[in-house]
Amino acid sequence: MAQSIDLNADMGESFGPWVMGEDSAVLTVITSANLACGFHAGDPSTMARSIEHAMENNVAIGAHPGYPDLQGFGRRHMDMSMADLQEAIRYQIGALKGIAAAKGASVRHVKLHGALANDCARDEAMAKGCYEAALSVDPDLILFVLSGTAQERAAEALGARIAGEIFADRAYNDDATLVDRRLPGAVIHDADHAATRIAAMVTENAIIAESGARIPARIDTICLHGDTPGALEIARAVRRKLMASGVSLCRPLPD
Repeated sequence: MAQSIDLNADMGESFGPWVMGEDSAVLTVITSANLACGFHAGDPSTMARSIEHAMENNVAIGAHPGYPDLQGFGRRHMDMSMADLQEAIRYQIGALKGIAAAKGASVRHVKLHGALANDCARDEAMAKGCYEAALSVDPDLILFVLSGTAQERAAEALGARIAGEIFADRAYNDDATLVDRRLPGAVIHDADHAATRIAAMVTENAIIAESGARIPARIDTICLHGDTPGALEIARAVRRKLMASGVSLCRPLPD
């Protein structure tokens, strides 16, 4: 069983005066934040505020690039050439790194968002291309990868620094991919159920699929979606359950 683990959340997804999530409160619970970079959500001012709030809470900052799909929140597949996709990833990471540098902060990791992440969980060549783009901006970036999927295999092939990720609020298929959000039960809203389930996964070092199947997995970080209804309650419940089980919280991998 892991003795220490990272808690991450996708955030910085507000746009102009429109607010999504309870970022300020969630930042007091987690240890790493994945910030939207303006393509699926967020904007420059939101990115700047998110970086400042993360710094105030000693939370590690990561880029969360996705498809250029603002209206669909990055959750729709887009048919892009690899060259275009790689430049889109470089653009997003570069934007966040630029604002972070101006604030005296650094971007420590990268995690693919939404439909892009799901596509890369199934397509190793696509995942490798995306990660090559990210590492071309900064070879020291930690890649948050969906454990047990093509993302992890691609990152390993590149010899990158890796943090294996599981999800507190998402259901799993037997191949370690996430159940399609359009299906019933794909998103978990019950905080106690999410916490109990995650504690079992960490204890067993395995993803527990909806079928009950156990999939051995590397577990370095646990994701809590910032836009999920009840995200704050889920984050607090997961943190309490892990700490009660003797698991401490820390950023993944040493600086």
